[in-house]
Amino acid sequence: MSKQSILGRIAQLAKANINALLDQAEDPQKMLDQMVRDYTNSIAEAEAAIAQTIGNLRLQEQDYQEDVRAAEDWGRKALAASQRADEMRGQHPADAAKFDNLAKVAIGKQMQSESEARSAEPSIQSQNEVVDKLKTGLETMKGKLDQLKSKRSELIARAKVAEAQTQVHDAVKSIDILDPTSEIGRFEEKIRREEAKVMGQQELAASSLDAQFEALEDVGRETEIEARLAALKHGGSGSRGQLGAGTGGAAEASDGSIEAEVVDR
Repeated sequence: MSKQSILGRIAQLAKANINALLDQAEDPQKMLDQMVRDYTNSIAEAEAAIAQTIGNLRLQEQDYQEDVRAAEDWGRKALAASQRADEMRGQHPADAAKFDNLAKVAIGKQMQSESEARSAEPSIQSQNEVVDKLKTGLETMKGKLDQLKSKRSELIARAKVAEAQTQVHDAVKSIDILDPTSEIGRFEEKIRREEAKVMGQQELAASSLDAQFEALEDVGRETEIEARLAALKHGGSGSRGQLGAGTGGAAEASDGSIEAEVVDR
């Protein structure tokens, strides 16, 4: 994976609006879980790519430092050879020329090292800028990952609260549907009907009892009538007994008065 593609991916993920993505999601919790996985994987890939980029940059910097040191070393050698040539120029012209040639060779090596160092400078500067951007993007991604994890925890908590509220609502709704007060009213009405039934039975029983007593009175009257009739038919001998039984205090009267009363009747 190239540094440019990693940089582009980091920039894209770092700019992602988590809330906007969640608004578009059918299941925010599942999307958050997937985003956490994606961000974690992307961060791991980014860290590996950034580490490789930094490693390459450090190698370039080492090469640059070696070129700088080589240029300085060849410069010192060129100066030493030139000074030696100047010292020997009056007495040993041939040796002086030889040291001048060595100085020229050293200068050439110095120029080559300086050229290589200068050519490496733009690349090193560019790579440093890339690494800085990658580090910044990586830190942003880590911040987004923390935000995602926090959002996920918040969402799970809200989902549990919503679930609990739904259960409570369903329970309240079922209570409203059952309406225990209406059940009490129904039971009360049933009890009132039973009480009314008992009152009707009691009234009916009382009427029947009254009728029975009235029937007993009627039977007693008919019995007395039959007894008196029988007494009349037997010549009144039994009438006095019947009258005494029927009238109470009349039994204490004289026999003549009773007979007279029976005859008058």
